[in-house]
Amino acid sequence: MAARHGGAFALVALCLFELALRGAGAGAGDGEPLMPAMFVFGDSTVDVGNNNFLPGCSADCRADYPRYGVDYPSHAPTGRFSNAYNLADHIARFLGFAESPPAYGSLPPEGIIRQMRSGINFASGGSGLQDLTGKALCGRVHSMSDQLDMFASVVQMMGNCSSDLVSRSLVFISVGSNDLFEYVGGNATSCPNRNDTAFLQGLVAAYRSNLQELYAAGAKKFSIVSPSLVGCCPSQRFAGWLRDDLDGYYCFGTANSLSRQLYRMLLSMLQDLSVGLAGMNFSIYDSAAMADSVFNSTVSSPNTPMKVLDTGCCGGAGLLGPAKCDMSATLCPNRAAYLFWDGFHPTETASEVAALALFADPGRYVHPINITRLAAL
Repeated sequence: MAARHGGAFALVALCLFELALRGAGAGAGDGEPLMPAMFVFGDSTVDVGNNNFLPGCSADCRADYPRYGVDYPSHAPTGRFSNAYNLADHIARFLGFAESPPAYGSLPPEGIIRQMRSGINFASGGSGLQDLTGKALCGRVHSMSDQLDMFASVVQMMGNCSSDLVSRSLVFISVGSNDLFEYVGGNATSCPNRNDTAFLQGLVAAYRSNLQELYAAGAKKFSIVSPSLVGCCPSQRFAGWLRDDLDGYYCFGTANSLSRQLYRMLLSMLQDLSVGLAGMNFSIYDSAAMADSVFNSTVSSPNTPMKVLDTGCCGGAGLLGPAKCDMSATLCPNRAAYLFWDGFHPTETASEVAALALFADPGRYVHPINITRLAAL
């Protein structure tokens, strides 16, 4: 049976919504955006279609077929791993844009520099901090190294005029979950001599290097989303059950432990890095802590936006097993009641709640400042 908790979380979300409206000012499309541009990097949580244009990328790592996009304005798949908008879209809308900037792969060569003036999305579903992440499942993805190379190439083409634009714009990054999925899904967790700390340190070192490259290209304002409790994705609940490794949420315990550790290590790295890079400012979102609030809540409320926390809306992935989200999949009638859209990804509702926290949270989940304050610097 699906878990049905979250009233306290709903109250937090409603308070954050009011704060976001006050802090962000006008909504999408009204007046000037809070930042001149937004540049997006990462994985399927923020990909808006780059993998659609990537030869050799398998269907498992694309979302260009129904039922993805069923609630998007066009009611058609766009490459977003969601029923509608994803996290990048909601962040862009709070900044004052209509939606996420377009996928780099969708742009004609002659339009890339012009599009840089308001932003580009470089994210690629299936990618991770490690260059090999996603290759076995997807065949081909744009790794974080690839994404940074594309960005640096465009910045170089822009010449001196890029410096001011990039330094005042938001660099938004959501990556790391796929590295964790592959680590716990392989043989590493069954090895008695495995070294989780060394693995996580490798991810943090890669993240640090990526940020240094972006800073060298002119970026100064970073919004970082740490991986959520990846063991609570419906597909990972089943994986945890198979390994007899379920925590108190009936989620894959080892995966969740790694998520919590990685956040603390990323925060420490960012604090250290920002001291040495003049003018660098950051905001990091503790997705794992937010997820803890969701799963720990026992207060019921008729206004709770999400009541089904353990099952995917599209296909019904969960403890009973994995399931694909495609045209043959069963679709839940009330998407807003579900935390998860498919076996891995949040619904539009869940992504919007996360975006609200990123924009307006006073310090419970976002540190040291939220995006509203970051934009004002």
